Amino acid sequence: MYSLSEENYLKAIYHLSNHGQDSVNTNAIAEEMKTAPASVSDMIRKLSKKKLVDYQKYRGVNISTKGKDIALKVIRKHRLWEVFLVEKLNFHWDEVHEIAEQLEHIQSPVLISKLDEFLDFPKHDPHGDPIPDDDGNFATVKKEPLSETEEGKSCKVVAVNDSNSAFLKYLDKVGISIGTSIHINERIEFDGSMEITLNKEKSLTISQIAAQNLLVTTA
Repeated sequence: MYSLSEENYLKAIYHLSNHGQDSVNTNAIAEEMKTAPASVSDMIRKLSKKKLVDYQKYRGVNISTKGKDIALKVIRKHRLWEVFLVEKLNFHWDEVHEIAEQLEHIQSPVLISKLDEFLDFPKHDPHGDPIPDDDGNFATVKKEPLSETEEGKSCKVVAVNDSNSAFLKYLDKVGISIGTSIHINERIEFDGSMEITLNKEKSLTISQIAAQNLLVTTA
């Protein structure tokens, strides 16, 4: 059994380390956790003693196999709860992150297994992020930011790179969601904005920042 704080740190380190592939420095962890570097150092020592991370001075923090397994279980719970909140309780996708942050620390494996079955074993959360199975495995989809997709190409939205509530509300307002088909009509050289058509019907212009945060697969 691990504390809420320990689980949050492991999840943050997992994300910052590119799914456990890279080392992470304590300043990056402090920024992600919105806390002081000294507090991060204290937690890293605790996690290191439990063999959840490996810390080497000047080289940063690496998450261990055991630590990665815990992080993936927390992520699995978080994303399953997001699906439940959207599909069964009719929350909007911009409302569920903070609630799922609380629910992800429920410790009952039986409950999470039954939740997964109840939801018919979803593979992605409402924001397009893959849901790990009980063994920590998940499907990967080759995707790229819309901002990097060539002019004249068609693509489909499969995820968002930013789950910020304001961004998701903006997407709702302009009619973009997971699964939306996009054709890139023109890239504006001046500011990086893009003129696009949604689902072969609605045309609009989106900013470079919005395009950077929409992840797509090309058709």
